[in-house]
Amino acid sequence: MIQLSVSALSKSFGNRRVLENISLDVRAGEMIGLIGPNGSGKSTLLRCIAGLLTPEAGDIRIKDELRDRIDPGLLARQLSYLPQSGEVNWDVTVEVLVALGRLPHQGRWRALTETDREAVTRAMEACDIASFRDRLVTELSGGERSRVLLARAMAGEPDILLADEPISGLDPGHAIDVMDRLGRLAHSGKSVIVVIHDLTLAARYCDRLVLLHETQIAADGPSETVLTEENLARCYGVKAFRGMAEGGAVIVPIRRTRRAENSAEPSNEGQ
Repeated sequence: MIQLSVSALSKSFGNRRVLENISLDVRAGEMIGLIGPNGSGKSTLLRCIAGLLTPEAGDIRIKDELRDRIDPGLLARQLSYLPQSGEVNWDVTVEVLVALGRLPHQGRWRALTETDREAVTRAMEACDIASFRDRLVTELSGGERSRVLLARAMAGEPDILLADEPISGLDPGHAIDVMDRLGRLAHSGKSVIVVIHDLTLAARYCDRLVLLHETQIAADGPSETVLTEENLARCYGVKAFRGMAEGGAVIVPIRRTRRAENSAEPSNEGQ
């Protein structure tokens, strides 16, 4: 079943085209790794899907219904977006912040139900933050805060989860934990799109990789057909060590083959 469909989407910032004619179908039970060099439009694509940016062209459908025609309350229950670096400046506890992920399921002024509390607990346990549920979020490290924000997104139990670099700033152990839990979420019947730069974790955990380069999709498919020597050289400008360990791929860039020409993706603040 196709839960999310992007058709012929294009997006520019001023005179600079960032995405051109992007089409993508995402099925239930699928975890997609969105990869590509800096400036290739990964975050822009997620923000367009989430409705935070308006593309110049193209359609976005959720379960075959145009996203813009879906009731906002229903959309909030269907889709959750985890931004790249969420800042939290409120003096609230971890549990209170994670519980905000249940707002789409609550009526106005309604207290948390037992179902809500169970969902919050599951999300905190999944992200390994239950042990500091009573700590203030402002006292956490960057990596701990990232896991709290992921738990908030998961607490809403959306059909579609968009996660922009959720393992950025995490230590290797917690990065593996997060990818494992996102994979389990997808394989429970949800759809997950994750922006990721770690090619080894992308190859090992994602069912499918979508490689963005120079405004378009350069490759789309299983990791062995996407992370080829030719694609790594053409899109990233690198040569990589490729091997297998414990049943999964290992891809480690080892040197430049050329200087990448892409500049950093423009800021989306205020757009």
